[in-house]
Amino acid sequence: MTSTTRADLPKGRWRQRWPTIKKYLSYAFFILVAGLLIGLARNLDWKEIIGTLQSYQLRTLWLAGAAAFGSYLVYCFFDVLGKYYVRHGLPIRQIVPLTFVCYAFNLNLSAWVGGIALRYRLYSRLGVKPAQVTRIFTLSLLTNWLGYMALAGVIFTFADIRPPPEWEIGSMTLHIIGFSLMAVSVTYLLLCGFSKRRSWTIRGHEVELPSLRLAVIQILLGAANWSLMATVIYFMLLEKISYPEVLAVLMVSSIAGVISHVPAGLGVIEAVFVGLLGSQMSHPSIIAGLIGYRVIYFLVPLVFATIIYVVLEARAKKLRRTAAAQSGATS
Repeated sequence: MTSTTRADLPKGRWRQRWPTIKKYLSYAFFILVAGLLIGLARNLDWKEIIGTLQSYQLRTLWLAGAAAFGSYLVYCFFDVLGKYYVRHGLPIRQIVPLTFVCYAFNLNLSAWVGGIALRYRLYSRLGVKPAQVTRIFTLSLLTNWLGYMALAGVIFTFADIRPPPEWEIGSMTLHIIGFSLMAVSVTYLLLCGFSKRRSWTIRGHEVELPSLRLAVIQILLGAANWSLMATVIYFMLLEKISYPEVLAVLMVSSIAGVISHVPAGLGVIEAVFVGLLGSQMSHPSIIAGLIGYRVIYFLVPLVFATIIYVVLEARAKKLRRTAAAQSGATS
């Protein structure tokens, strides 16, 4: 005969109530996402958006859309790298739509919603453990910014970028930042290739260095993603500015909010593009191009991501059973 202690009772009650609590948490999450989407839609100037798109030729929209599609596809392979880094059993055909949804929500509704909350929810419903999701997210984040550091490092170090006089940053400062970014990228590659110690435990989470091959792929994928983002802007600016200049300005805009005081009334990207390219193209044309960029790269993918997210939630139980069966077959 076994005795039940008082300490066991709360645990038993918690386990019994957890399915109900989990269901209500899911409802709360759906309401949160729906509220964020509705708030985003209400705050947009749809007349300005539609008017801007109507001013473009169909060829321009198709080219920009193709570049945006390529960028999202490249980003989806950030999490495919995570599959081999973490060694979970999900097939690539399930990872790609999941990552697409997370990226689109990340860009439009913040990293907390898309990058973290949705990633944990969708992966966990497919049977991936929270610790593994954390490592996948960390690798994805590193891939994106390692690619940025390598690409921006080369551009800032060797390109002749001259910020406007009102900015509290000069060409020499950009060269120093560029060299520092390249140094970080090279250091990461050296650690991955030659470090004898391969893992650390930080606050209960194990951090493991990837192989040199995986690290190189990280940087290439990250750089490709940023390059394709610049391609979208290049087409939306009607190819009137050279692509290397557009790419360089995009790199600067990503750190401008931290290292300089941009003019009030404009977003960071808009302010940087107007400040650096205003002598080559009219300000209204630049702003119109960037509005088009936000529509093509942010809003249109969000529409498709919302539909895919609803489908993924509806099929979650079936996909989890499939993933579990495949995992059991490979073990």
